[in-house]
Amino acid sequence: MNPPPFKSRRTFLGDTGMGMTGMVLSAMMFRDGKAAPPGSVRLDAEPQFAAKAKSVIWIFNIGGVSHLESFDPKPMLNKYAGKSMDETPFADAVNEEQIKKALLDPSKAKRDVYKTIFPLQTGYKKYGRSGIEVSDWFPHMGGVADELCIARGMWTIDNNHGAQLTYHTGRKITEGAYPTIGSWISYGLGTLNKNLPEFVVLGNPSADCCGAAWTHGAAYLGPQHAGVRMNVDPKNPLSFVHPADENLTQEEQRENFGLLGKLNRLAGIDYPDDAKLKARIKSYELAFEMQSAVPEVMDLESEHPEIRKMYGLDEAATKPFAEKCLAARRLVERGVRFVQVFHGYTGNAGGWDSHTDIKKNHSMRAKQVDQPVAALIRDLKLRGLLDDTLVVWGSEFGRTPGAETRSGKLAGDGRDHHPHGFSVVMAGGGTKRGYIHGATDELGFHAVENRHYVTDLHATVLHLMGIDPRTMEVPGRKRLERDFGEVMHGALA
Repeated sequence: MNPPPFKSRRTFLGDTGMGMTGMVLSAMMFRDGKAAPPGSVRLDAEPQFAAKAKSVIWIFNIGGVSHLESFDPKPMLNKYAGKSMDETPFADAVNEEQIKKALLDPSKAKRDVYKTIFPLQTGYKKYGRSGIEVSDWFPHMGGVADELCIARGMWTIDNNHGAQLTYHTGRKITEGAYPTIGSWISYGLGTLNKNLPEFVVLGNPSADCCGAAWTHGAAYLGPQHAGVRMNVDPKNPLSFVHPADENLTQEEQRENFGLLGKLNRLAGIDYPDDAKLKARIKSYELAFEMQSAVPEVMDLESEHPEIRKMYGLDEAATKPFAEKCLAARRLVERGVRFVQVFHGYTGNAGGWDSHTDIKKNHSMRAKQVDQPVAALIRDLKLRGLLDDTLVVWGSEFGRTPGAETRSGKLAGDGRDHHPHGFSVVMAGGGTKRGYIHGATDELGFHAVENRHYVTDLHATVLHLMGIDPRTMEVPGRKRLERDFGEVMHGALA
């Protein structure tokens, strides 16, 4: 048996200096998305071309928001309520061949579920100088209509809740994990703040049925570019990022990290190209900085009472989501590139999934998000941040113009999943203000004007951030044409 290779004194000190603490910390940070290889965390990295936005706040409503009762109201649903679509001028909307073509998957065509027209469950009106029509469930969003850019011609490939993953990666859930939009921004631009992650996740993400951690994962880009989940709680903002010894002062911790850093750098003399070693050093440094930086960000009590009230922190219905929206503003204010905010987690398909009693469901959910999101847009504008912060609000698909049917029977008070045409709302970050981009037909069935697959949204976000997705190929990884998407140039200012 050959003797073990000789280790120099400094190599031994470097290895033992990292020890179990280093292994645990490195593993924890790798799992949570921060053990980056050398060069992947780039402080204030240059975009490939002139960027309109520096940060993105990506708000995702789990379960499928009705575009018809939010940002694309259709009066024809009231005119023909209760009639079969075959009895209206819009019988062709449910032509099976057209549905198959729209889905790109013939097995997903479900003709019968769309037949009986279901009326709007709330009113709507025009808002602002732009005259954008918004439903009565979203009056606060209506109040900022002149800041909104609403893409009404969106469509997706999956008519079940796997579309939650498709919305974030462009791929069907059966295809597995692929990089999400937030991870591509992390990969392409790095960080603007060395004390905070470049990609933060607030709220419970999609459930296991619908993508789970894949909806904020980085797949083959590496876990260093995945979203880091945070809690809006200054006492426990990020699990595990606490000093091992609570009695250590900040200065004592700094001295310890300084010693470990010296030992690690000595070890680096022997392992100059060791990416894992460099990632571990960065893990230590980031963990130390985050111990003070993250609790400060999540200390919402420091905000002015009027700001807290504007977001709705003083009301039980709005407070949970208002906290996340206010925290999102504080994060981008400090240089976080991408903040992904989830709403509607229920442990299954999601709170916005309204196969029955959509009036009760959507009015309640809209109450929870309407004021906080509108306040976020107002707040960003007041602080001069809206010009270079892009806010995106949407869900995996819309809801059917026809009433829900189950087992061939009309349920009567809900709407089914609808991937053929739905809306995504944007604000700021280089998008047009008070503008409608695209359209669905008169029933809100098919996207018929400026029709955009969900990766067109991704391409638009990346473009506004100064990134060309076609130049971000990863060696050995084959991307499909639809993965890249096409920029929605008509929506850009």
